[in-house]
Amino acid sequence: MKGYVFHGPGSSAWEEVPDPQLKEATDVVVRVDAVTICGTDLHILKGDVPEVRPGTVLGHEAVGEVVEAGGDVRTVRPGDRVLVSCITACGRCRYCREGVYGQCLEDGGWILGHLIDGTQAEYVRVPYADLSVHPLPSTVTDADAVLLADIFPTAYEVGVLKGGVRPGDTVVVVGAGPVGLAAVATARLFAPERVIAVDVAPARLEAARSLGAEAVADTREAPEQLVMDLTGGLGADVVVEAVGVPETFETCTRMVRPGGRVANVGVHGKPATLHLEDLWIKDVTITTGLVDTHSTPTLLRMAAAGRLPLAELVTHTFPLERMEEAYDVFSRAADTGALKVVLGGPRRDLVATGTG
Repeated sequence: MKGYVFHGPGSSAWEEVPDPQLKEATDVVVRVDAVTICGTDLHILKGDVPEVRPGTVLGHEAVGEVVEAGGDVRTVRPGDRVLVSCITACGRCRYCREGVYGQCLEDGGWILGHLIDGTQAEYVRVPYADLSVHPLPSTVTDADAVLLADIFPTAYEVGVLKGGVRPGDTVVVVGAGPVGLAAVATARLFAPERVIAVDVAPARLEAARSLGAEAVADTREAPEQLVMDLTGGLGADVVVEAVGVPETFETCTRMVRPGGRVANVGVHGKPATLHLEDLWIKDVTITTGLVDTHSTPTLLRMAAAGRLPLAELVTHTFPLERMEEAYDVFSRAADTGALKVVLGGPRRDLVATGTG
């Protein structure tokens, strides 16, 4: 089969790789019908995630069909259409028993496309299948479902829930990429007074408006002042950092009100300065975290009921064999207008045009 292989910082290719095989009785092998590219994959290609070894197939989000299942798998069987979660969970360790699957102690957590071969391939082996793949309702398309593998659970859990969004809040989302846009959409489920999106790309700010942001601001044009103007000089109740660079993190800490919350979602490749000399007296709470995907079943039910704006985030589709072109389009989002890029093949319910 073929997969998208990381060969070291700045080097990757769509090439022949060995077919995955069951290794444990709790594994499944899934034929990949739809897959997407994450901003974290770009961080890997830049060398920001050094634990990814050269030779690893990238990708941690997919939809597909189970083609083989180990003898201890109970929740799915061959022929089932499933969502492959970005997080693998053993279900037995202390963290998994608490629903904190991202910190699984039994070789779980974020492993696909990170510590083992991932989903950007024609087939993928998924360990601990009972908690790591989810049967899909027929009403949710592949292109919609694949957005529930990572970006929506990440935005919802690490941004909205950890940020403690409440009715009447002012919520600022810094970074209107796919995860930031999902944070805009899921924050609105809690009836905030307003959601403000901050980014440098006009197309992404327009997308944020379409998803319910009441105001938008260019990162380069003192967005702190807009936030202060809209809140009577108080600041935002919740600020979600969805970029992953030191400058945007510091911007978030300047926007938050006394007693407010900063939820850091972005993957940081460099240290960020924490200005405790300013923050200590403001009772500011700062949260971080890897997604646990405990919310995936809830989000799947909401998707089946038409309560999540999934299709609106997909701007480009490609067949699997055009993976390298898809990476190029996604990595140049400022020029291409790419939000979420989805890849599939002839069996898939995608329109594989490669255009936005």
